[in-house]
Amino acid sequence: MMAQVNPIHRSFELAAERCEDLTPLVYQRLFREHPETMSMFRTDGSELVKGSMLALSIEAILDFAGGRSGHFRMIECEVSSHDAYGTPRELFAAFFGVIAATLRELLDADWSPEIDGAWRKLLDEIGGVVARSQT
Repeated sequence: MMAQVNPIHRSFELAAERCEDLTPLVYQRLFREHPETMSMFRTDGSELVKGSMLALSIEAILDFAGGRSGHFRMIECEVSSHDAYGTPRELFAAFFGVIAATLRELLDADWSPEIDGAWRKLLDEIGGVVARSQT
């Protein structure tokens, strides 16, 4: 019997088959949908920061959608640090939606109802975590 593949994990696996690096796609979408974020990234070294931020976010997403071994707690920690940067919480949470939308566009016809439902549930849960985090 084959083990059930987590739809969130599957979406990243499918994306990896199509795209070597999601970073430019995610940030193009972020800057297009939320132009105010462009000024939040300094010019020197920002590519490393973007890549690191996305990698940590993906780790947290995969853990949140899977075994919840602890990496997902990064979301709670980063809410606080982004509060200190002056990042609105709605914008912080929106970043996860930008990742999902980027994957949806990349996967196109392979973005199944199961993947869509799993992402909607996950984004709702992450939104709840962000809203409940201490200020």
